[in-house]
Amino acid sequence: MRALALAALLVVAGCGTTGTAAGERRVTVFAAASLTGTFTRLAEEFEAAEPGVDVVVNFGGSSALAEQIRQGAPADVFASASPVNMAQVVDAGGTAAEPVTFARNRLEIAVPAGNPAGVAGLADFADADAKIALCAEQVPCGAAAKRAFEAAGVTPRPDTLEQDVKAVLTKVRLGEVDAALVYRTDVRSAGGEVEGIGFPEADRAVNDYPIAPLARARDTAGARAFVDFVRSDRGRAVLAEAGFDTP
Repeated sequence: MRALALAALLVVAGCGTTGTAAGERRVTVFAAASLTGTFTRLAEEFEAAEPGVDVVVNFGGSSALAEQIRQGAPADVFASASPVNMAQVVDAGGTAAEPVTFARNRLEIAVPAGNPAGVAGLADFADADAKIALCAEQVPCGAAAKRAFEAAGVTPRPDTLEQDVKAVLTKVRLGEVDAALVYRTDVRSAGGEVEGIGFPEADRAVNDYPIAPLARARDTAGARAFVDFVRSDRGRAVLAEAGFDTP
């Protein structure tokens, strides 16, 4: 399995099947950044179960991925962290089947190991002296954060707004900020480098993750098979292990 940036994918599109072995099929998946760990693992397991199939995954912010798909970027499957971004693709006639929700995720406060700034809850995000990182509002983690802050009656004062949740998490891991809002799956993936703090308003900002094969898929059968694998008992187990809720 190969995770490639969009530029590399566009090169692949211009070269047909260049880069694959003779007779090998390629399934290209565009997936939300918060799915990086789980979809890397699921792609590898899918390849093992389907000899001759090469899964290429492009991870990024769901809003950016949706726009790339609408502009004609080569993709067979889209897995979004928000129904809103999936709807943008659906409305453009971009899906080959009705999207289905395969996972749900909720936010946690992420702080560097040891919580040096002593962050306790969402109210600390309004502190002008605190260094805060959030996702931009147009991406799912940012939209969810906005709902959480509104529910808490808190006006955050972020020092940086990032285009995907992995960029926000990196700020915390490097100790560049005192706190951030990321998905609980991201806190879990960071291991001991990051600590997670739950908060009650997270229940008001749960994100549904829809997935669908795309209308312009070059490998329709492969796209549908990958979607089915993600939704299978094995796929659900991998997602649950990472901290996702599975419907």
